[in-house]
Amino acid sequence: MLYIGCHLSTSKGFTAMGKKALELGANTFQYFTRNPRGGKRKPWNQEDVNGLFQIIKDHEFGPLIAHAPYTLNPASNKSYVVEFAQEAIREDLERLEQLPLSYYNFHPGSHVGQGEDQGI
Repeated sequence: MLYIGCHLSTSKGFTAMGKKALELGANTFQYFTRNPRGGKRKPWNQEDVNGLFQIIKDHEFGPLIAHAPYTLNPASNKSYVVEFAQEAIREDLERLEQLPLSYYNFHPGSHVGQGEDQGI
């Protein structure tokens, strides 16, 4: 099966994203796990997520893609930046355990002059 999707806003919740995807003719979508340029994540609303689960089941959606914020930089030379990246990734992956068949997309960051070996 071919899965076609788009990037959707979480501002109105998971059920709304599922409905918007259907409206656009999509059978999957990507969303940011939290503000793309910040660190706060929205509270989890299980009823809202259950609404999305029903849409996924009824319309044979493919895997969803959760996109981490652009501000993650686990390769940074600043400990607070690395700590934020580790915490955000951990939190995001814990939430994804509740959204089966989801993928996680993140940008690994920049070594900021430390060299590739140190960044990796």
